[in-house]
Amino acid sequence: MSEDKEEAEDEYDYDKLLGRAQEDLPEEISSHERFTVPDVDALIEGNTTIVKNFEDIADKINREPQKLLKFLLRELGTAGEMEENRVVFKGKINPNEIEEKLEDYIEKYVLCSECGRPDTHLVKEDRVTLIKCDACGAHRPIKGKVKKAHTSGDSDEIEEGGTYEVMIQDIGKEGDGVAKKGKYTIFVSGTTKGEKVKIRINKIKGTLGFASVVER
Repeated sequence: MSEDKEEAEDEYDYDKLLGRAQEDLPEEISSHERFTVPDVDALIEGNTTIVKNFEDIADKINREPQKLLKFLLRELGTAGEMEENRVVFKGKINPNEIEEKLEDYIEKYVLCSECGRPDTHLVKEDRVTLIKCDACGAHRPIKGKVKKAHTSGDSDEIEEGGTYEVMIQDIGKEGDGVAKKGKYTIFVSGTTKGEKVKIRINKIKGTLGFASVVER
């Protein structure tokens, strides 16, 4: 085998790429834990539904329990009240429905629309409520439904050959852009920090992805 051919094969040896990528992870990106919210611990008793860990959920997303409760009551179309660290809803409510409404609240009132981080707080300016991100400095008004970025799938999972819209959050040591999607860290060649691009996943190794730009 010629030396040039060996070098070409080494270039596409993904085990080597994996090792290089792990070394290449920016400290800022690699130190972030994945944002997770406790599962709704719900219990139906008679004609009521009790969420036993409601206060824990509100604390995790850093929002006032009463404001979160007000949103859920409106969206679920029911009445309810807090009792210590739990909430009692009137009626038999499917826990999955509560989970869905909670996800809607987090998307609208918690997650930053630019970097996707939960490190935000709500402020009022000129009678307009804004969500401000402490991580990237972005801010936006709270108005209507927040649109999710269009991808080939709505989940945080990625697949080889799939296309996704991402934001480049950092630059690795080798010069590749670094994006995050769910549990995955994705290396995208030829990109700069802060750039939004549509990418195609070329290879996945564990929770690392290697991608190229298909649209800017």
